[in-house]
Amino acid sequence: MSTSTITSTRCCIVGAGPAGAMLGLLLAREGIAVTLLEAHTSFDRPFRGNTLNPSVLELMARLGLAERLLALPHSEMPTFTVHTGARSAIFAEFARLKTAYPFVMMLPQADFLAFVLAEAQRYANFRVELGAQVHALIEQDGAIQGVRFRQYDAEHTLHATLTVGADGRFGRVPRLAGLRGRPAAPTLDLLWCYVPRPPGAWAGAGAVFRLGHGGMLVLMDQGDVWQVGYFIQQGSYAQVRAQGLPALRHTLGALAPELRGQLDALPGWEGWSIFPVEAHCLERWYRPGLLLIGDAAHAMSPVGGVGINYAIQDAVAAAALLAAPLQRGRVTTGQLRAVQRRRCWPTRVMQRIQALTQQWIVAPTLASQTPPGLDLALRLCDQLPWLRHVPTRLIGHVL
Repeated sequence: MSTSTITSTRCCIVGAGPAGAMLGLLLAREGIAVTLLEAHTSFDRPFRGNTLNPSVLELMARLGLAERLLALPHSEMPTFTVHTGARSAIFAEFARLKTAYPFVMMLPQADFLAFVLAEAQRYANFRVELGAQVHALIEQDGAIQGVRFRQYDAEHTLHATLTVGADGRFGRVPRLAGLRGRPAAPTLDLLWCYVPRPPGAWAGAGAVFRLGHGGMLVLMDQGDVWQVGYFIQQGSYAQVRAQGLPALRHTLGALAPELRGQLDALPGWEGWSIFPVEAHCLERWYRPGLLLIGDAAHAMSPVGGVGINYAIQDAVAAAALLAAPLQRGRVTTGQLRAVQRRRCWPTRVMQRIQALTQQWIVAPTLASQTPPGLDLALRLCDQLPWLRHVPTRLIGHVL
């Protein structure tokens, strides 16, 4: 038999991804009552994004959490390298950064979220509800004042001073709020899976991008496995699948010598996930009583692997600007606008860089063409290592 409850909190966060979990932790540390709602019942599922860059690790250090985070099983990627067949070069070298963490940390997102939530749950004013399916926003006098959600067989009403939508690129909160965005990059599809890596093989290789043979592949070192991402034209998955697994294995082996001894270990179709790369950015991230952050406000392209890090920086900005108003019990529309103002410019700059990368490099490669100027750029990166500082900075330190 279903039940119904009515409760209240100071801040309701919808979505326990990197943005929502981190914001919940930061606000809880300030003594603010936070209720975090997550639609899934656990984090026991595959995630595509597993990278934490140096700026996020520096944030964790300021919170006193970096040492314990780094104690979790993980791998460290000191460089990003691109290979075109004719030429290869390191284009991001994190040792060039002035940081105590000169690498990108490769940590399963499920482990990161569990770590952050365990820390947040140390505070009595923090509460997380799993299996909470938000289906309506509470609106009164033109302002959002909470949500209605279903959890198992019960219906709940949760009133809040501030509601934060952090439920991802396909989240329900932006649609319920009537907030729409515009495309920020050409659309692609990404196939990805995990492949066992023989002990010691290509150890410390970091992230390796391979272009050629009409395809683009990224291999990310995740300890005893490679996380493999294979870019394809949008809507072409059915064609790839129709060609069969042997053809896919042949293509991947031709692209990546690292995989040639592991082709038999590539999973069947059930082990691959398809991820539509549909980057966008909302024109407005807020309404009275409501703020959107992370992918809910600006879905990032996987180019550069910065999505998690931009989501976390959104949470940092929101906590810095809104903690005091939440403690006072009143958040103005101007204060919500200030969060977007602080984060919108760096987000749009990075999305523009991602769009140009897809337009100038990824799209020609998938069309079996040579990206114009790529060979010269790689040669310069190889001969003039200081040129690596620009992409290193863009990836390692969020704008």
